[in-house]
Amino acid sequence: METKTFKVPAIHCAHCVHTIKMEVGDIPGVERVEADQDTRMVTVDWNNPADWDKIRATLVEINYPPEGLITIS
Repeated sequence: METKTFKVPAIHCAHCVHTIKMEVGDIPGVERVEADQDTRMVTVDWNNPADWDKIRATLVEINYPPEGLITIS
């Protein structure tokens, strides 16, 4: 399993958090999506067939582009 934590500056409310969790969570292989509207941080755990490129592309597509990768496992 791989994990990344990153900032999403466009998070402003609970709806933003919900949208990110639903859209990223629908990617096959994504195991967990956590998002915090106060810190604007998102953590995603995944296995194949998901990968960082698919996750990042989904976030960009829904207008929540990631910035500042914090952790890679």
